[in-house]
Order: sequence, then structure tokens, then C-alpha cells
Amino acid sequence: MFDNKNILITGGTGSFGKKFTQTILQRYKPNKIIIYSRDEQKHFNMAQEFTDACMRYFVGDVRDFKRLKKAMQDVDYVVHAAAMKHVHIAEYNPMECINTNVHGAEFVIDAAIDCGVEKVIALSTDKAANPINLYGATKLASDKLFVAANNVVGKKHTRFSVVRYGNVIGSNGSVVPYFKKLLSEGKRLTITDERMTRFLITLQQGVDFVIESFARMHGGEIFVPKIPSMKMTELALAMNGGKAYDVIGIRPGEKLHEAMITREDSLRTLEFEKHYVIKPTIRFTEAVDFAVDRKGERGKPVEDGFAYTSDSNDVWMSREAFLELIER
Repeated sequence: MFDNKNILITGGTGSFGKKFTQTILQRYKPNKIIIYSRDEQKHFNMAQEFTDACMRYFVGDVRDFKRLKKAMQDVDYVVHAAAMKHVHIAEYNPMECINTNVHGAEFVIDAAIDCGVEKVIALSTDKAANPINLYGATKLASDKLFVAANNVVGKKHTRFSVVRYGNVIGSNGSVVPYFKKLLSEGKRLTITDERMTRFLITLQQGVDFVIESFARMHGGEIFVPKIPSMKMTELALAMNGGKAYDVIGIRPGEKLHEAMITREDSLRTLEFEKHYVIKPTIRFTEAVDFAVDRKGERGKPVEDGFAYTSDSNDVWMSREAFLELIER
């Protein structure tokens, strides 16, 4: 699918961008992989690791439409991974979060349409479902923009979809490297509330799901993988060999449990073997049967009132399975 294609990744110097790049280079023969990111030092570091002739490094911000459009010339596929992602930082810097996560999404959409990109997938988060913090609210707005973009392409063929998943094990800024840092400094681990649960996914699983979603997408779907939940107390005990931890209280904008599909979404949700699809709330110009994806996989409607939340999940990750994952 990606052989001889040009691929652009916004926020490409981050954890997802590097793993996505590594995976594409291992499995395909792309013409170009364009890394688009505003961090010069991360570009320098990544360029030392990925030296393939197809690699291109563009310093740029998703807030800069002209630069985005220049970077997207002749691009076939775009993965939009750039975002402000730290909940508490977004709460204290609201306009910065809005400018990056909402206006940046708008500029990615406009540049992709203008440049005739074939497919765009935007990365979302479980915090976009029933958001209580600004980060989640901006990602919900971003999701809505990408879904609605399919109705404004006119005669152009560009299609947009969204991938929504939970906490990525081991990614920059996530709990695992933070806990490792505390342990290396001889400090006690801290959790915010003993009732807290989270969805967990590995970086490779996230990358694989995005690649599969490119093959499945009609345009307008929100793809949600079936992944396990874990209690944060169990995660802390697993990493700390069962030793005690400190409870410090919930931070600004933090939830006890996360949702990826709400009860309100259940009327528009289809269940497939390994994932869910949330259909658009709006009607597209062209009729689309979202129950059959581009790979021929078939889904069926979920029951009314269905919700996919981290505390009511059917699949839970054990301490042993978690330790095996972070060891790998």
C-alpha cells in the first residue's frame, strides 16, 4: 500500500512518528517519508537514526499553513500526530492548545485538500469522548473537523478518518517512563487516585492499527481498537515490585476512568472482530456503507446503550502481562 508512495507525518519526531517510520521502512518501499515537526533538535536526533535515502526532514509547525502546504506537495498519505497532549499544561495554556489542536487540524485539512492528498488519518485520544478537560475538548473538535472534511472536498478525492485509542505504553510523557525515572532516583511512585483505570496500548499496536485503518477507511470513520484496561494501582505495583506508593490527588482536568465510545455514540457504532467504528453524525454527499470496510471486513451494530470505558472493559491487563510488554 505504501510502496512508491509519499507519506507525511505531522509531529513526526515524536514517539509515534519514529515507530511509524521504522515500521514503514521495514515493511514497504516508500518513495518519501516526510517528517514534519517544529523541534529542530528532535529533527537532528531522528536524522542520525533514520538515514534512508527516502527520508525528508521539514522543520515546521501545524499552525503555519504556508509551510504545511509546501511540505505536502505530491504527498499521497498524511498521518496527523502533532498535538499538545499534556492535560495540565493545556489547562494552564488554553489558547496555545486551541491553536495547535484545533486550528492546526484545520490547516492540515486545508493543505491536504489543496495538494490532492489521497488519504489522511488523524490521531485522537480517549479523552475526546465526553471531555472534561481542554485537551479532550480540542481533540473532540479536531475529530469533528476531520470527519466533516469529507463533505467539503468537492470533486477532489481526498478522504479523512480518525483513529482513537488510549494511553500508549512507554511513549514520551506517559506514566511508564515517568515511573522509571522516579525509581531510578530512589523515590516512591505516585498515583493520583486508587480508583483510576486506563486503556493501554503499545506503540507498535498503535502504529499497526493506523496502517490497517488506512486500508480499511472509506472516509469519515472514527476507528477504535479493542484493547485492555488496567488499574493504575496494579501498574504501580507491577513496576515497583509490589511496594507501596503515594496517593497525591487528581490533577486539573484528570478523569478517574476514560471512555473511547460513549452511550450516546452507541447508535452510530459498529463492532468488528478487533475494533469498533463510530459512523459520522452527518450525512455525506455520497452514500457509504460503513458496515463493510475497504478490506471487505463486516461489522454489526452494537446494542443500544453500549459504552466502551476503561472501568467496564471486558479485557484487563495483568501485572505479569504488563511487565512482559514493557520488557519487550
